[in-house]
Amino acid sequence: MINKLKLATLIALVAFVGGACKKDFASINTPPSVVTTPDVKYLFTYSQERIFRYQAPTEWVYENMEQLMRYTQYVSTSPFEYQSVNSRYGTYYLSILPNLFEIRKQIDAKPDKNDYQYMAASTYIMQVLFGIKVTDMNGSIPYSQAEQGRYEAKYGPVYDNQDQLFTTWLSELDNAIATLTNTSLTNQQSYGNNDIYYKSDWTKWVKLANTLKLRIAARIENQNSAKAKQIFQQVMQNSVGPITTDDAQLSYASKDYAGMGSDINYRAVRYGSTSIIKFLKNTADPRLFIYFSSNDLKGSYKDTLTKYNVNLPAFVNSNDPLISYQGAPADWTTDTTSKYISTPVKAGTQNYYLISTINRPFFSPTWNGAKGLFTDIPVTNAESCLLIAEFIQKGYGEGVNTKGTAEDWYKKGVTSSIKTMNAIAVAALSTVGYTTDGTSEIAAYLNNPQVKFNGVNDLERIYIQQYLNLFRNANEAFVFCRRTGYPKKVSTYYARETYTTPIPRRWWLGDPGEVNRSNWANALKEQGFTQNAQDVQTLSTERVWYDKTAPNFGEGK
Repeated sequence: MINKLKLATLIALVAFVGGACKKDFASINTPPSVVTTPDVKYLFTYSQERIFRYQAPTEWVYENMEQLMRYTQYVSTSPFEYQSVNSRYGTYYLSILPNLFEIRKQIDAKPDKNDYQYMAASTYIMQVLFGIKVTDMNGSIPYSQAEQGRYEAKYGPVYDNQDQLFTTWLSELDNAIATLTNTSLTNQQSYGNNDIYYKSDWTKWVKLANTLKLRIAARIENQNSAKAKQIFQQVMQNSVGPITTDDAQLSYASKDYAGMGSDINYRAVRYGSTSIIKFLKNTADPRLFIYFSSNDLKGSYKDTLTKYNVNLPAFVNSNDPLISYQGAPADWTTDTTSKYISTPVKAGTQNYYLISTINRPFFSPTWNGAKGLFTDIPVTNAESCLLIAEFIQKGYGEGVNTKGTAEDWYKKGVTSSIKTMNAIAVAALSTVGYTTDGTSEIAAYLNNPQVKFNGVNDLERIYIQQYLNLFRNANEAFVFCRRTGYPKKVSTYYARETYTTPIPRRWWLGDPGEVNRSNWANALKEQGFTQNAQDVQTLSTERVWYDKTAPNFGEGK
């Protein structure tokens, strides 16, 4: 795989050398069509778009569906080799950071730059949002010296370790929050509708920044619980606070963006795992119908089976009112049930496939010629509320006003998750969990004995609801399972299935070439990483900094 950072460095070197040879003639040879002072509004829009569009179809298919969603046991599917993973890394340095840096450069050059401080502040929130995702699977990455090749002709950036990265990002988020809540900054310009996330609603940008601080707190907790507690308390004491309403969620929808489109079945169909479908059924979760599709046991199937004296396999309960939803083992090598993925039950001329697929229109609204609208919500209200519930349950809220109990925030999170997933399904023209306003369905779900707080395993219940909410967010789901060790293998509530395949805990960064090889090598050595290792066995034993003290998959405390 081409190392994109190396490619960007070479392009920058060529541009610099070529520019040095011709700089005396620049004013003469610059054609009038060349934009030398770009409109910062369009640069901002481009970066916002790229955060989503780079994923299709490569990351969605090769990384999310084939790898991360399998490791987190949402889906059961054919195991494939690593191919085209980690496109997030090159995207950060080629498509996102350059524009955000350029926005600030253009703003600094304006005579009325003080009128653009809100616009500049939001660029830091953007680069932290995506930077967290990049370091999640790569560990140390260039940041403090990133983009120096562009402006200072310095092409050997150091790789900041994760401890440094999170410290820097917390500072940048705090500075952005302080700027965006500074009412003495009058006459502030905005991106207007070019801000396709929030339409320059600066309060919502502050909420996003605070929720990103919660994400960081969750990541560093295993390394520094005191710091995680401090971050949580700062967020809860902030005058604006984190995302706590659905209208403040970070959402993206586009009529001309199809996500995976028809590639959702590329190389293999994805099926629901036994564990998740079983739990959703047992708790009467409305998200069952949103996340997965029914099998062929519908209509008059009973009459046909009886007519031909055909029995269903033992793993199917013939009295199950939700018999049309059946899962497959997360690891195909551990359970003979997996044979029914490709082998139907035959009754006369009828073939009954038993295993439920993922709900393909929910993920890919244009699949099979459909006309639904793709919507992605990578930072949800539910995520924010459930992280708050987690931290309160762990005692991190002592001494501050948490504006509710862990149970209060848990209920808010679960409610928002179900409503949000249903809204995505409605836009996608997919099957939904309910067709009313959802009030009665959600109330019944929260009162289910398997769902409501019971004073015994409340933290596990919070964890499992986080897990269920992250079904569409493969990276955050993987980070969740990796940091907590949930779902647990040994659990009477929601057990992780047996899984024999090694799971990589990081991706790899290729040799950037002579120009920056020493910094790359030093970063790998500091982290205890093997140079150029791309085999699953090595990647399953080498961890990024915040993961080094985390439990193994399925071995949560």
